[in-house]
Amino acid sequence: MLNYLEDDLNLVLENTKDIWSDVKNKTLFLTGGTGFFGIWLLMSFVYINRKLRLNSNIIVLSRDKNKFLSKHKWVLENPEISFLEGDINNFEFIDGNIDYIIHAATEASTKLNNEEPLVMFETVVNGTKRVLDFAKFKKVKSFLLTSSGAVYGKQPSEIANISEDYLGAPITSDATSIYGEGKRMAEVLCAANHKLFDLPVKIARCYAFMGPFLALDSHFAAGNFINNLLNNEDIIIEGDGSPFRSYMYSADLVIWLWTILFKGKDNSPYNVGSDKSISIAQLATLILKESDSKDMRVIIKLPLSDKSVLRYVPNVDKAFNELDLKIYTDINNSIKKTIHFNKIF
Repeated sequence: MLNYLEDDLNLVLENTKDIWSDVKNKTLFLTGGTGFFGIWLLMSFVYINRKLRLNSNIIVLSRDKNKFLSKHKWVLENPEISFLEGDINNFEFIDGNIDYIIHAATEASTKLNNEEPLVMFETVVNGTKRVLDFAKFKKVKSFLLTSSGAVYGKQPSEIANISEDYLGAPITSDATSIYGEGKRMAEVLCAANHKLFDLPVKIARCYAFMGPFLALDSHFAAGNFINNLLNNEDIIIEGDGSPFRSYMYSADLVIWLWTILFKGKDNSPYNVGSDKSISIAQLATLILKESDSKDMRVIIKLPLSDKSVLRYVPNVDKAFNELDLKIYTDINNSIKKTIHFNKIF
C-alpha cells in the first residue's frame, strides 16, 4: 500500500520534513485511526518515521482492531503501529510515555447525526473530554483536535470563504445541529484545558476532502459521484446542483494536520481545506470527464433555484500566512487519483 501511494507520501515528507526533529524516539497516540483521516495519518507517519529514521511509534485507539486489520492488512507489516482497544468515552489510561496526541475520532456522519444525535453528541463531547484528560495525565507536548467547519453554522451566501474569526453558529432549535454544536463544545473544552492547565491544544477546523480511502457509499457527494462512475451509472443530483463546496486532497490534508500539530499556535483554530469553490454540478461534470463510457450523463433533478446559494468553503489565509501552507494538489488531479485508486483496490 505504501509503495502504491509513494508519490503522495513523498509529497507529505517533502513538505513536512523540517518539522519532525523533536519527534525522534517519541510516542504518538491517535484516536479515529481507522477512519479516512486516520488511515492517511498512519500511512504518512510510517513513511516519514522510516525515511527520517525517527525511531518513533504510534498507538491507535480502536474499538475492534481485528475488524480494521482485516480490511487493512498492510498495517500488520508496520511494527511501529500498535493498538489500544477501547471506547473513546472510557478507554484505559495506559502506562508509558505519550508525547503527542491527535484526536481525530468522530468524523462527520449524517446518518448518525440524524438518527442518533445524542450518541453523536456523547461521542464528540465526552470523547474529547476523555482524551483531554489523558493528554493532561501524560503531559503531552502537543494535542490536536480535528474539529469541523460545521462550528460556524450555515455559511452566509454573500461570504465566499469563511474565516476563523466569523462568529456564526449552528441553529440550536435544529436537532441536526448536534454535530456542529458538539464540535463547538469540544473546542471550548480544549480552550478550558489550555487556560486552566496550560495544555498545548491545537485545533483544525476541517472541511471536505477527497482521495484514496474516501468512503464511496456515505453522504459525501464526491464519493457518491465517483461510485456512480465506477459502476457506469448516471450521476444523479437530487437538488439543483448549485451548492458550493471545496475539496482538499488527502495528502495535502495530512501535511496540514502534521504542521498544525507541531507548529500551530496553541488554542488558535485553523481552517483546513481548499479555498477553491466548486458547485456540486461542476464537480459532477469534472468526475464524468474521467468516465470511459460515452453513455453516462449528469442528471440534475431540480431547476436552478432563485434562493440564496449554499456555501461551505473556508478562508485559509491564516494557515497560508502563519504556517506557510498551501494547496499542493488541484481538484482535477484529486479526482484522477481518487478514481484510479478505487479502480485498482
